Order: sequence, then structure tokens, then C-alpha cells
Amino acid sequence: MYLKTIGEKLIFIIGLITVPLIVAGICLGVGRFSLSLFDGIKILYSIIKKGKDSVAANEYSVLINMRLPRIILAMICGGGLAVAGVGLQAVFSNPLVSPDTLGVASGASFGAALSLLFRANMITVQFSALCFGLLACFLTYILADIRGAKKTIMLILSGLVISSLFQAMVSLVKYVADTEEILPSITYWLMGSLYTSNYKSIILGTPSILIAVSILLLIRWKMNVLSLTEDEAKSLGMNIRYMRMTVIICSAMITSSVVSMCGQIGWVGLLIPHICRMLFGSDTSKVIPTSISIGATFLLLVDTLSRSVVVTEIPVSILTAVIGAPLFLSLLRRAGKSL
Repeated sequence: MYLKTIGEKLIFIIGLITVPLIVAGICLGVGRFSLSLFDGIKILYSIIKKGKDSVAANEYSVLINMRLPRIILAMICGGGLAVAGVGLQAVFSNPLVSPDTLGVASGASFGAALSLLFRANMITVQFSALCFGLLACFLTYILADIRGAKKTIMLILSGLVISSLFQAMVSLVKYVADTEEILPSITYWLMGSLYTSNYKSIILGTPSILIAVSILLLIRWKMNVLSLTEDEAKSLGMNIRYMRMTVIICSAMITSSVVSMCGQIGWVGLLIPHICRMLFGSDTSKVIPTSISIGATFLLLVDTLSRSVVVTEIPVSILTAVIGAPLFLSLLRRAGKSL
């Protein structure tokens, strides 16, 4: 997809912004307490202009305290995971790489499970998950720093080792946890869900996501050189090692922050970059902005489905796998036919 004129580019940017917002407005009214898009906007406008006393207490509680933070969190996490997937696939020049590759998700899961084992509050759980996720990324990089070895291959292998290590430690935490109270909460949290979302957790967890996504947005034109060799990149005046490290750190920050807020959510960072590349080509300057928009919309729709399809909420990671696996296979078949 090539955008030649300024008007086409402007329409494209407006579309990327408005589509998730329209979907968010629709999802705000979806649930057991249903509202139309117009009624939801009307209630929000009334709250902003006249205060919460201008609407019914149940409307304020459902829309502002329950649904709105979930919608905000789903959009931020969906867009963040998609961008992290684009970045890591560019670093490793491998379309099958996902944000779980470096062991960050497993490390963050261990940090969260450890905090839940000691009955910590959700703020402590988030902080612990973030710290252990970044620690896993650091250990992966240290383990891969072998002189004479190919860096990208060693990073993938080291990520698998660190991921297996932290997964074993998560299993150990679950083994020693109290089966009546602690183990169910750890198991359900690790399955991935946005049911614990609130404004405090969003304020704590989203700054690192927004910072990392902003950095990747700023360098998105330069990320195309990641597929080149070091000599080729140097001839263009690029420090490819510095670029790779920047992308890896940003992707690790995004992944660990997402896991710290809503557990492990798979397929978003693998599926959405593929969809964007099939629609808009392999240029990262286009793929990253579109990944933010489509990733935010995708996770928002999946979360709305998870809380609306049955009385008891379905973990988001189950739905992303159920939806993502067949869709990904369909994309692979279509790509194979075009070769």
C-alpha cells in the first residue's frame, strides 16, 4: 500500500486513530447492562460537563468504574504487544518471533506469581512482574554475549533457556501455594485477564508502555536497516547494535508491563504484525503505526467478547488463542499460495 499524496496520508492517519475510538465507544455499551453508542457518548458527555451526579449511580459505576478502565487497558496493551512483536521480528529477521521469545513474559509471570504467593496487593504484583521481566531480558542478553557467536541466534536460544527456567520457577510457586486460596488466583491471573483493571494499575503500568512505544515510533524509519548486515548498516551510517539493543529493551518494557497488569496474553504480538505486513507491506514506518491501531482494536474486541459471551468471564488468553490460531494458519496458507 503506497500513499502518494498528503491527503491520502492524512486520511490514513485519521483512520488509524478513529477506528479504535469508534470500536471503544461501541464496546463501552456492550455487556449485561447494554447501551447504544449514542447513549454511551451522551452519558460520558454529561459526566464530563455536569459531574457524576448528573447520571444514575448504576450507569456511572458500570461505565466509568468497570468498563472504561478495561477499554483503556485493552487498547494500550493490544497496541503495545503488537508493536513489540513488530520490533522483535525486525531484530531477528524472523516473522515467527513473538514478545515471549526473550523470556520476558515468563520472568514477569514469575514475579507476579511470587507476589501473589505472599498475598501482596496488585500494585506490588505489578512492580514485581515488571522487575522480573526486565531481569529476564538482562539475563538473556548476558547469556547470549558469547564472543564469535551470531548474536541473533544466541539471543533466541538464550531466551528459550531463560523462559524455561522461569516457567519452572512459576511451577514451583504453584506447587507450594495454598490450594484453597492462593493457587486459584495465581492460575487464573496467569491465564491472562483484564478483570482486575483499575485506574491505579493503569497509572502505574502504562507509562513504561507509552514511553517504549513512543521510542519505537520515533525510530520506525531506521528499523528497516535491522535486516541488513553490520557492514551494510555501517555504510548507511547506522549503528545496528545500538538499534537492536534499543528495540529489544523497548519490547521487553512493553511485554513485562503488559504481563504485570493482565497476565500472559498470547498471539497478539505474533498475529497482528503479520496482518499489517500483508495489508501495508514490510516497511516498518507503516507497519508500526498500523500495528498500534489494529492491535488495540483486536484486543479490545476480544476482551469485550470475553466479558459478554457467557455469565462467567473467559480469560482473554484463551480467546486470543482460539481466534488467533485459525486466523494465523489462514494467513500462512494465503502467503504460501502467493509464493
